[in-house]
Order: sequence, then structure tokens, then C-alpha cells
Amino acid sequence: MSWGTELWDQFDNLEKHTQWGIDFLERYSKFVKERLDIEQNYAKQLRNLVKKYCPKRSKDEEPRFTSCLSFYSLLSELNDYAGQREVVAEEMGNRVYGELMRYSQDLKGERKHHLQEGRKAQQYLDQCWKQMENSKRKFERECREAEKAQLTYDRLDNDINATKSEVEKAKAQLYLRTHTADESKNEYAAQLQSFNSEQWKHFNNAIPHIFKNLQDMDERRTVKLGETYRSFAEAERRVIPIVSKCLDGMVSAAKAVDERRDSAIVVESFKSGFEPPGDFPFEDFSQNLSRTGSDGTISNTPKGDKERDRTKNKLWLFGKKPKAPSLEDFSHLPPEQRRKKLQQKLDELNRELQKETDQRDALNKMKDVYEKNPQMGDPSSLQPKLSETNCNIQRLRSEIHKNEGSYTDDTNQEHHTPLRRPNPSQPGLPNHDPHEFDDEFDDDDPLPVIGHCKALYSFDGKKKTIQNRRIGDGWTRARKQNGEEGYIPTSYVEITIERHGKGAVTYI
Repeated sequence: MSWGTELWDQFDNLEKHTQWGIDFLERYSKFVKERLDIEQNYAKQLRNLVKKYCPKRSKDEEPRFTSCLSFYSLLSELNDYAGQREVVAEEMGNRVYGELMRYSQDLKGERKHHLQEGRKAQQYLDQCWKQMENSKRKFERECREAEKAQLTYDRLDNDINATKSEVEKAKAQLYLRTHTADESKNEYAAQLQSFNSEQWKHFNNAIPHIFKNLQDMDERRTVKLGETYRSFAEAERRVIPIVSKCLDGMVSAAKAVDERRDSAIVVESFKSGFEPPGDFPFEDFSQNLSRTGSDGTISNTPKGDKERDRTKNKLWLFGKKPKAPSLEDFSHLPPEQRRKKLQQKLDELNRELQKETDQRDALNKMKDVYEKNPQMGDPSSLQPKLSETNCNIQRLRSEIHKNEGSYTDDTNQEHHTPLRRPNPSQPGLPNHDPHEFDDEFDDDDPLPVIGHCKALYSFDGKKKTIQNRRIGDGWTRARKQNGEEGYIPTSYVEITIERHGKGAVTYI
């Protein structure tokens, strides 16, 4: 169905329709622009969300629980998903929005050209019609003048009083008017024929051609809309496989959560390596008591025994007052955790050693090349770097040897019994003067009790030696049931403070 034949007289309506078509295309372009803006903002918000919840600490400090690792995997997949949303926005921007904007400009130019051609054709037809109309009016006017001349001639010709010259003059005027009317008639006929010919061309050639161009233009606009609708959907369809992989990755991360593995990691992370404490032996404090048969009173203890008890009470429960724990060899940690930290440190040192060794080998090879080819470089320029590398290698080997020793000692000394005092007679152990710390326990009256404590881990007093006499370094002053007083590690006991206790026994 052709606009040129069916709508030959609807130029104004076609002009309005084509303008509506362009307006609709631009409206759809605006919709696509807002849609891709939504995608871009969505992708940006997703990336910000992932960044917000991603771990900001080093991997060594991150928990190894499967639930945490799965969550981080989920964040990684979500970040990839955000990337696909950016791809969708980019596809819509290039294949849909950008194409629509370019096509809209072309469409406006083409429509303007066709409408101008239509207006020119209509103006030419109007001009032909005016010429034909002018010749028609002239012919009509000349015919009326000829009729008047005919009436005048007939009146004078029949009038007996009219002179011959008047009759001849009227006859000549009639002839002139009749001749002019005939010329006007011929001109009008020619103009009419010309107008009819131009009008036929206008409505059978020019207008159908112009309207067909407008129809083709409008149909191409409709086709373009359909294509961009498809491109709009394809932008989403293209990312579906990757989006599906992202979702599959999230599901796999969810399946990787293992509650038993997480429980095992808790044990691995916090296991101290100590054996549970054994039963406390019964200590009989009635051995030094003597009763009379008559009144059952307790006899006084000899003064020498009191001195011995007083001296004995001044000893440390674990030998000498121990020094503050060292952070370099992780001695402040329980054995199991200390072994793990030492192993991690050994692995790190070995990696650094391998790196320095590789660098030394590379420098030696470069030095050999320079020695064989002096034009490539000066071998002596590498000597400072070689010396520095060799020093680093020696330092790392020394640290590895020291940490390997600490690791071996820690492995061999994992299990010990708590609250054991050193036996001075054992070989390899220092003999301590029982009066060495008398100045710290020289009060005749014992300090009041403010609470009680219970040992949590095993501890070997033989491995603790005194290097300073500071307090306030993580040690607590305590008294055994037999009256012995000394310092014990605060982190190795569970302390309960009595609500109404007075005095000060704990130094932490």
C-alpha cells in the first residue's frame, strides 16, 4: 500500500506523522540512556559494596574458616557480576543509544529534504494554476467586452437615425473585441492544457515519488526501532553465560562451607599443646603438730623450724623469677601455637633466602658476562651488590639456624607438669640460693588473701631463670596451700577475686 496513491492529498498529515515518528524514536533513545545509567550506577554500587566488605588485612591475618573463604569467593563472583553489568551498559550505549542518536539526526535531515521537495512541487502547481486562472479571467473579460460591442453594433445597425460612420465604427470595434476574445480563448485553452498536464504530473509523478520517499523513510525508522529493540535484549543475552558462571561460582562457594573443617581450624588455631593438669596431691599440714593427752593443745613449733618455713616460703614457685616473655621467638605463646608461628617464620625466611640466592646467582652470571665482554659493563660495579647479597644470605641463614633450634627445643619440651620446683641436685640446672629473694618476702606477717587461682596449663619451672627483679610484667604473686609463696604466669591460671577480700597479693 503506497502513500503516494492512497494519501495523495494528505501532505499535512504525513508531515505531522513523520514528525511524530522522529519524536518517538528520540523518546526511546532517552529511555535507553536512562536504562544504561541505571546499569552503570548498579555496577558502581555493587563494586563499592564488594570493596566495603573485602578483607583489608593481609592474607596471613585473615581467618581460614571455610565460611569466610566462601564469603570472599562470593564477593569475587559478585565483583565479576558487576563487571558484566558494566558490559551491558557499554553495549547499550554503543549499539543502541549511540546508534539511535546518529540515526535520529540523519532522519531529521532526510525528512526535511523530502518535505521541501513536496512544498516546491506544490508551489509550482499553484503557480500553474494561477496562470491558468488569470488567462481564464482574461478570456471571460474579453468575451463580455465582445458581447457589449456586438450589442452596440446591432443597436446602431438597426437605428435609422445612426450615421454610416457610427455604424462602421461600431462594426470595427466589434471585430476588434471579437478578435481579442478569440486570442484570450486560445491563451486560456493553452494555459488550461498546461495546468492539467502539470497537475497530472504533480499527482501522478511528483507527489507519489515524494510520498514514497517519506514512506520508505518512516518504514526504515520502524525497522531501526525493531533492530534496536533486539540489540537492547541482546546486550542482556550476551552476558548471560558469564553471569551464569558467576552465579554457579556463588553456589559452589556456598557448597564449600564445611562446618567440621571450621571446627578443626578452631582447634588448630587455639590448641596450646599442654596436657590437662593432673590431680593435686593431698598435703598433710598436721605433721608438725603435737597434742598433749590432757587438754589437746598444740605445742609450739621450734624456732628453727619456723625459720626454715619462712625461708622456704620466700622461694619462687618455679625457681627464679622468670623474665618477661619474648615476642621474637614467640615464647609468650603456648607450645602448639609457638611451633606454628616458628614454622611460618622459617618458611618466610627460607623464601627470602631463596630470593637472595637467586639474585646472587644472577649477579655472578652477569659478572661473568662482563668479564668476558668488557664492552657490556664493568664487573667491579657489581661487587657492592654482591657483597650486600652475601651479607643478607649469611644473616638469613643465621636466623634460620636460630629459629630451627627454637623449633626443635619447643617440640621436645611440649608437655610439662605444672607447679614443679627445680631440684638443685639435678645436673645441668643452677643451684639457687634459697635466700636470694628474701628482700621481696621478708615480711613476718603474710599479705592478706584477696582471691584464689586455678592452674590452666602445665608449666616447667626449670625452664625459667631470673634476669631482673621487675614486677608488673604479667606475673602474679601467689601462695600455695602449704604456705609457699612465689610468682606464677598470670595467663596460666584462672583467677577469682573475692568480693570482700582486702589487701594486695596480685601484681600484674
